[in-house]
Amino acid sequence: MKKKICLLYGGKSAEHQVSLQTAKAVIQALDHEKYEVHPIFITTEGAWVKGPLLNGPVEDVKQLEFHSGETVAPTALSTSLSEADSGYDVVFPLLHGPNGEDGTVQGLLELLNLPYVGNGVLASAAGMDKVIMKNIFAQAGLEQVKYVSFIRSAWQDAPEKCYEEVETVTGYPCFVKPANLGSSVGISKCTNRAELEAAFAEAFNFDRKIIVEEGVIAREIEIGVLGNDDPKCSVAGEIVPKTDFYDYKAKYQDGDTALVIPAEVSQTVYEKLSAAAITAFKALDCAGLVRADFFVTKEERIIINEVNTMPGFTPFSMFPLLWKHSGLEYPQLIEKLVELAIEKHKEKQNIKYTL
Repeated sequence: MKKKICLLYGGKSAEHQVSLQTAKAVIQALDHEKYEVHPIFITTEGAWVKGPLLNGPVEDVKQLEFHSGETVAPTALSTSLSEADSGYDVVFPLLHGPNGEDGTVQGLLELLNLPYVGNGVLASAAGMDKVIMKNIFAQAGLEQVKYVSFIRSAWQDAPEKCYEEVETVTGYPCFVKPANLGSSVGISKCTNRAELEAAFAEAFNFDRKIIVEEGVIAREIEIGVLGNDDPKCSVAGEIVPKTDFYDYKAKYQDGDTALVIPAEVSQTVYEKLSAAAITAFKALDCAGLVRADFFVTKEERIIINEVNTMPGFTPFSMFPLLWKHSGLEYPQLIEKLVELAIEKHKEKQNIKYTL
């Protein structure tokens, strides 16, 4: 009997279009002889629209945007799994950014007791909020760049004080980022006060909290982590942006970035990267998948930048490519993630909720 897999994608997020591309790629890679694919499209307004059963790949993301279909309440996912002809065997949240990757949807799936791919509520929420994530990494003893964070009201009340704090703590160059967004949306590099003021305004368009990080001269190295309680690491990969830094345009529009896989690093550096990636994975209590991003200086200092709990997931994204070069092709990677989701769910059923 085919497994019923529900794909959640789209979402009320600036990364809506990225999610659609991910959904298309997963649908193309799934074995439709093995899986019944049930799409649920979440609009930019937050409506959940159930699409028709997909019996094969789609050619264009427009085929995955359902606006006139059956609108469903999120609780419709809770159809009893014990009924042979209803319910889902696993849910695959292909959502990037807030309202999907930040623990909100994961909390819903936990309440409905549904197996789902990827990280749980805590890891998703902490991994989305760059400030909380960095605070946890600091407690875990991972080396990081200097950073400082602000909320919008503090900036509006005393902008000059905020700018001066940045100049004292991180100096220039620095990077200003929304605290709760991925795909390099809203990020600016600043080398002077005028750029800093513009960067604050830009980042606060996307979040009520921002983070400012010290700029470092270093290589950008990433590594994939896969597993639950016993995670494993992929080979390392390097991002070589041809622009000044790896922003949203370089990632998704220009294609003006080189991905070097495997990265040319020594065995000693790779072992340090792997150990730090596993430490980060466990510190956040992650499950399923994570892409850990590092800076490696010419002195071979290993500085963790962040982890992404739902990394870009098309066949040409870094995370799948890292695993392809580690011997796990894209369709196999999806299969493994489904297996890990079911394994995680079964393990949770051993928890007692009554005395």
